[in-house]
Amino acid sequence: MAEPISEVSKQARDMGLLIHAASFVGYVFPLGSVLGPLIVWLMKRDEFEFANQCGKNCLNFKLSLMVYALVSAILILIGVGVLLLAALALLDIICTIIAMVKASDGIAYQYPLTIRFLK
Repeated sequence: MAEPISEVSKQARDMGLLIHAASFVGYVFPLGSVLGPLIVWLMKRDEFEFANQCGKNCLNFKLSLMVYALVSAILILIGVGVLLLAALALLDIICTIIAMVKASDGIAYQYPLTIRFLK
């Protein structure tokens, strides 16, 4: 279980929360689930270590979901891809909400099923 970073400031927690929340842009704009958090992370990663951790965790998860969605799209040809895509969308929403709550508490949430692209 992730431990809170020692005394995370209110501003840092807000930026962590914003990074996770920005991923919901993907439900409106193509690639927004990666571009939203990426923009906030790039702006705040040097200013807040907590935002840096949240950004890496969020981007790794969103990139992992893109890989899983691509595989699921291919699996539509044999009939299971639609169910997998629905499960991925549900996982995305639930985990992102959990990450937002954890960020507001000063905890850098580690998403499940994540490939570590950014270390």
